[in-house]
Amino acid sequence: MPAFAYRGRKAGGDLVQGVLEGNTATAVADALFGTGVTPLEIRPAPTTSASSRPSAGAGIEWFGDKVGHVDILLFTRQLYTLLKAGVPIMRALAGLQDSSQNGAMKKLLGEVRQSLESGHELSASLSRHPKAFSSFYLAMVRIGEMTGRLEEIFLRLFDHMEFERFMREQVKAALRYPSFVIAAMAVALFVVNVWVIPTFAKVFQGFNAELPALTRLLIGFSEFSVAWWHVILGAAALAALAFRAWIGTPAGRHAWDKLKLRIPIAGKIVRKATLARFARSFALALRSGVPLMQALNTVGQTVDNAFVADKVEQMRNGVERGESILRAAIGTGVFTPVVLQMIAVGEESGTIDEMMEEIAGMYQSEVEYELKTLSQQIEPILIVLLGILVLVLALGIFLPVWDLGKVAIKK
Repeated sequence: MPAFAYRGRKAGGDLVQGVLEGNTATAVADALFGTGVTPLEIRPAPTTSASSRPSAGAGIEWFGDKVGHVDILLFTRQLYTLLKAGVPIMRALAGLQDSSQNGAMKKLLGEVRQSLESGHELSASLSRHPKAFSSFYLAMVRIGEMTGRLEEIFLRLFDHMEFERFMREQVKAALRYPSFVIAAMAVALFVVNVWVIPTFAKVFQGFNAELPALTRLLIGFSEFSVAWWHVILGAAALAALAFRAWIGTPAGRHAWDKLKLRIPIAGKIVRKATLARFARSFALALRSGVPLMQALNTVGQTVDNAFVADKVEQMRNGVERGESILRAAIGTGVFTPVVLQMIAVGEESGTIDEMMEEIAGMYQSEVEYELKTLSQQIEPILIVLLGILVLVLALGIFLPVWDLGKVAIKK
């Protein structure tokens, strides 16, 4: 989305300037009017040259220290505390820079201070580091500057980021055991395929007897794997690179994100977690005074799923055409009837932000429950797969031994 540099005045007459994303200059002007700022000048933001523009990882080191999610989380909380205590923004940033133990974060804060000293707003200074600060983070800071509630915005951003971190940790914890079991199965299959089966194959060759079809299949697969392992690894690497390139395209990302929502067991968790993030972000934007249209536009950029983001865009277009939020939400087809009823109540009572917060809490509770029972749901499937693997290997290896034993008894 293109960016526009603007200058304007607040209702009190204060001059403000910054950079705002929008499809057109008119859309940016509408967004400014919605926040109580009268635009004086709007022009396309200049694209800085490679020499003057921060690199793609501005403020983020590729080697050594990196600016991670926890660093931004701590920065947000500490900046809120300092601003609430009445510390000026420049002194607060200087203190955070001196106390930071992360070299990349220290460098980032230094660049932000230099940008502020040059006359830029905080949101514009932070926007020079897109790898560290998301578009949603920048939009909320910009709203905080316009409404004079910057410290409140940082507190809400901290709560929002803490929620996201909690969700990620829950997912990692739930997938740890299944991942270990799958890795153990893969290692066991590799050992059997490379060492065990070839050893039995040499023994069977000395019998000069016809082997069962299953045994011949296992031996053939083992011989192919040993002889062409480099080709298999190369093909797997090329497939992984091709897959990453495919999901890097807009169409591929949309198709993959849509497919993730349909994966058995995991799909419903991904859907609920994504909708919880949308509802929490939407509630935060509305409570912070962001106009409805701009809130939907901003929140749609924060949803980490291209398919759901398209649905949010569809919802925004519906509201823009004059539809109610409920009708636009029904048209997306991603919300459950219970959630739609809550949206209807919130819209009728004028408490849509509170209802969105309730929806986020409901989805969060459901995700937590699903994650706690994820191992219980996956474990039977893994046991069945492991049993099938052991059965195939046992039959393939011991059937010839049994057949030869029967022949020896008859003789």
